[in-house]
Amino acid sequence: MKLFTTKQTGDIGEKYTERYLRKNGYKILERNYRRKCGEIDIIAQKGEYIIFTEVKTRAENFWARPYEAVDRRKIARIMKTAAMYIAEKHLDAYFRFDVSEVFTDTQSGKVVDINYIENAFEGDSYESI
Repeated sequence: MKLFTTKQTGDIGEKYTERYLRKNGYKILERNYRRKCGEIDIIAQKGEYIIFTEVKTRAENFWARPYEAVDRRKIARIMKTAAMYIAEKHLDAYFRFDVSEVFTDTQSGKVVDINYIENAFEGDSYESI
């Protein structure tokens, strides 16, 4: 049984999500955008929207859904980091916050499924996904 580090698993999910987004007409602007207040896995653009995507990757038999790891604290960090990005780039666009759930095979680490959730959360609220 091959074991993957959390970083390796995260990289697998981020790369797969990036390919998924490109295939679906998104332009990737940034990957792993980091500031002191937090990190955004993928920043993309589609039409007039800038999309901030949090990627959560788990083994397909994991006991909890990946999006459950995106709690209020994580949302607050993502929003603060997104605000910094918007200010730095002087953007005047619509914004959206998405979550990508990527499921991998426990043994091989290969992606077996993706569930891409648009508008996963807004502002300081956390909608049930």
